[in-house]
Formats: sequence, C-alpha cells, structure tokens
Amino acid sequence: MSKNESAEKTVLITGATGTIGKAIAKSIAGMKNYKVVILARNVEKAKKTMNDLKASTGNQNISFIIAELSSKQEIQKVAKQWKGPLDVLINNAAATPRNRMETSAGIEMQFASNVLGYFWMIKYFTPILKKSAPARIVNVASYWAGNLELDDLEFTRRNYNNGTAYRQSKQANRMLNIAFAERLEPLGITVNVCHPGEVNSTLSNQLGFGGHESPEYGAATPVWLATSKEVEGITGSYFEYLRKARCQFSNDKSGIEKLFEICGNY
Repeated sequence: MSKNESAEKTVLITGATGTIGKAIAKSIAGMKNYKVVILARNVEKAKKTMNDLKASTGNQNISFIIAELSSKQEIQKVAKQWKGPLDVLINNAAATPRNRMETSAGIEMQFASNVLGYFWMIKYFTPILKKSAPARIVNVASYWAGNLELDDLEFTRRNYNNGTAYRQSKQANRMLNIAFAERLEPLGITVNVCHPGEVNSTLSNQLGFGGHESPEYGAATPVWLATSKEVEGITGSYFEYLRKARCQFSNDKSGIEKLFEICGNY
C-alpha cells in the first residue's frame, strides 16, 4: 500500500559529505516533500554539504547529525535521540585506509565502518523504520566484491590490503542485505543493495582506480531504490544501473547466516 504522496518523507543518508553520498542527497532533496538528514563524522564538511544542498535545491528541510559510523555506541546514541519518523535509510558511508587501522574499540577500521556500520545502522534504526512502514533501506555496495574470509574478517591472519579489505566489505554488505531483508519484510521494511557505478571519488582513488562516471550517474540507482514506485515491495535484491542483477553471493545461505551471527556478536 502506498503512502499519501503529499506526505513528507524523511530520508537519512550516511556518508553524504562524500562524492556519491552528496549526489544522492542532492537528488532526493530536489524532490517534492522530502526531508533529508545527513549523517557524517566531520562537522565542517557536514555544514558545508548541508548549506550547498540548501542552496542548490532550494529545500531548506536539510539537517545533519555528527557520528562516527565505526562506533556501535555512537550509532546507538543517534538512534536513541532520533525524533519523528524515518521512511528511508541509505547506508552509503565507506572508508578504505591504505594501512591497517583499528577503531578505539580495537576493530579493524574498514570492517567496522563498511560492514558493522551498515549492520548497526539497520539494527538500531529498525524500530524507527517500523513505525513509518512501509519503509525502505538501501545499502550502497559494489560489483567489485569478493575475498570474504569468515575466519579472518579483520585481517589478523592475512596481510592487509585495502583493495582486498574493500572487496570483502562489499561482499559482506551484499550477503547481509539478504539476511536483513528476510528478517525485516514482516515489519514492512524493504532492504535492497546496489552497485552505484564507477564514480571518480576520494574512495575510488584510494583504491587506485579513479572512475569515469559522474556522481549524478552513480547516485541514480540508490535514489531510484529509495524513492521509486517501480521498486515498491521488492526486497532482498541486488541492483546495478537501475536493473536487478544476479548476485553470486545470494545462494550461500550458511555463509550469510554465519556472517550475520558474527556481526551480531560485536
């Protein structure tokens, strides 16, 4: 069942000070009746992004929250302090440090940010999304995914390579997407994951492959999944370039459940 089209919808976007995240936020903020909240770790970048978005879209209903997405406690705090409805959660934030780093909790940074950050955002915002159902979760992952090793998710045994760690994190995003979709469908929350495209961004340059597509092109699929009637009711799917695509990780049911269990224990 569709919501009243004239009713305001609230969208929370992580990583919205980055190249793709800002393009996602701009596209949604430019639509009628959308309130946009950006979640970022840097106050100055968040302020600048918010002001840029207000100026470019004319939408004054844009705000920001500061939190470190590699921290379970900070995500819990943001969810606890959330006021009002939430119709769409877009998990987009990612980090890919060149060298192995750990969070203050002693978790390998890329796994904490790119995997556990998504996991915790979904977990702690589920009760809020449920109140606004039908609601949507969009997870930005990548077609560049693989190298997942369930017994070495934090690169304590393997030599750390940021590309390998990034690929692993994106495989994990795609697998956890299925686990959450199954669990949240009865609550009226759809959960889908996508590859945004090859966009030239800070992250893509850290990985050493630049990118040739515009931020707007990269934002198109996440925005479509977040707002389009075409995907209403669709859940647990992987998309590339506005189309459903086959995900080679979707049939590994035991691996998906094991990964979900491991993440739940952090």
